[in-house]
Amino acid sequence: VHLVESGGGLVQAGGSLRLSCAASGLTFGSSAMGWYRQVPGAEREWVGGMSSDGLTMYTDSVKGRFTISRDNAENMVYLQMNSLRPEDTAVYYCAATSARGIVIVTSRVYDYWGQGTQVTVSS
Repeated sequence: VHLVESGGGLVQAGGSLRLSCAASGLTFGSSAMGWYRQVPGAEREWVGGMSSDGLTMYTDSVKGRFTISRDNAENMVYLQMNSLRPEDTAVYYCAATSARGIVIVTSRVYDYWGQGTQVTVSS
């Protein structure tokens, strides 16, 4: 299984980025997907997740600003990030595990992780 994130970069506060995660080697349509982020010296933080059937949940700090979507035909999951803030600066990771119909929050439940993509928001 491989997960490859892309789309990170440097953006000014208030701007937008869309992260992509390309998945291969798993039954994508039966997989729960998640997005996490991590800053140096801190634990990995759950950003949001999507169930196999499209249910989404988000951590409070990103509600109304971030949106997760998926394209099962292309084995892709996306994280649209709007109204970015300097505190959103982190390495962002996508994660996957075989699970139907649930959104997974706990990182240890996910079996597969991408390599991460850096998002930097300047003030």
